[in-house]
Amino acid sequence: MTRREFVATPGVAALSAAPTTKKPNIVFVLADDLGYGDLGCYGQKQIETPNIDRLAAEGMRFTQAYSGSTVCAPSRCALMTGLHTGHARTRGNLFPDLHLRPEDITVTELLKKAGYRTGLFGKWSLGGVGTTGYPRRKGFDEWFGFFSQTHAHNYYPEHLLDNEREYMARGNMGTKKDEYAHDLFTARTLGFLEKQPANQPFFLHVCYTIPHANNEMGRDTGNGMEVPSDAPYSSKSWPKQEKNFAAMITRMDRDIGRLMEQLKKMGADQDTLVIFTSDNGPHQEGGHQSEFFKSSGPLRGIKRDLHEGGIRVPMIARWPGKVKAGAASDQVWAFWDFLPTACELAGVAAPAGSDGISMAPALLGRPQKNHEYLYWEFHERGFDQGVRMGDWKGVRKGRRGPIELYDLKADVGETNNIAAKHADVVARIAKIMEEARTESKEFPIREERPRQPKKK
Repeated sequence: MTRREFVATPGVAALSAAPTTKKPNIVFVLADDLGYGDLGCYGQKQIETPNIDRLAAEGMRFTQAYSGSTVCAPSRCALMTGLHTGHARTRGNLFPDLHLRPEDITVTELLKKAGYRTGLFGKWSLGGVGTTGYPRRKGFDEWFGFFSQTHAHNYYPEHLLDNEREYMARGNMGTKKDEYAHDLFTARTLGFLEKQPANQPFFLHVCYTIPHANNEMGRDTGNGMEVPSDAPYSSKSWPKQEKNFAAMITRMDRDIGRLMEQLKKMGADQDTLVIFTSDNGPHQEGGHQSEFFKSSGPLRGIKRDLHEGGIRVPMIARWPGKVKAGAASDQVWAFWDFLPTACELAGVAAPAGSDGISMAPALLGRPQKNHEYLYWEFHERGFDQGVRMGDWKGVRKGRRGPIELYDLKADVGETNNIAAKHADVVARIAKIMEEARTESKEFPIREERPRQPKKK
């Protein structure tokens, strides 16, 4: 299908400054399972997030930004490759050993070719040691993080990966819990910046696991929200899991403040685009209840849903003098748009066949080309599909299930299924659901939950 062109959304004023010829630094901070309503700048009243709120006040807060999927691995695959889950290598979390292939070109590889120094710290779900998807083989100069997606459940790991070697967290040996993974990632992030050459642009990808639950610990103890301290919420009369959940987010907020201070200290503040977002909607795991803090905000659904609460995420962009400060934008965009956006800003061509559109014009307050539609599919509970087309939202649960239809402009909470009143719109969405995807050997269409293949 062809794509239509639209002007920039109302409320985003054009900036008078001419485009810069200097390549900007790019910092992309990705939280894990953080909901649309978990931040103060998105309406949260109980969890303190002053540094992220300041980021929004100094930048642009997007109200209609979407993750790549409703769970971790496919969302990150869409972010890195510029392909939505109808075309991407990874379309669900069911195959933890699935890795990116040499032909799956990442935004990092493209930025590295454009002269960027690159670093990744935290969680990487797209290839382990010895695979072609290992971070060091997908364009990252520096990498420090978990062995695998499942390993990333543990906030006190005994070992991590440090480039091509193993890092032994000796403070976590036996019964000790002295080295919190999130704190280690922050330290390495700051170290990466401290070593940055003044004349070279950088791409820094910080993949925190906060506020993901330690699922295994949650099953054993009822509280999988691991954090060194529940301060500043210790005196609250909340359940322990909820104190810890809030403390995790506030801890991450603290460290984003440290990151911003480091950028200012090194004189890179004005030359750096900082993007903060989440990989999918809020979880209800580890004993935590997503409704406790109303983590989905006004949206329906949570992680593993293709309703808005599972895929619409907070997204903030800050770039002094380029991105308008204090702006709120209703520009619709998704993770697969990041690759062409970064490529345009870096002055390098995006690969043919990307599902994304550069959102650089929206960031800079210029006329923006829009998608005709956004598409998702999900393979953990059978086969679910979601389509956003203008203000229309279609959701189908199961290959032969009926398509639910919602008008997001009038009903952002998806409470009123109006499919029966708009057969023509449903037919258009059904056609998109057929045409927007290619078949996948790893993720074939099944009505039942697919089983992981037995290891030989």
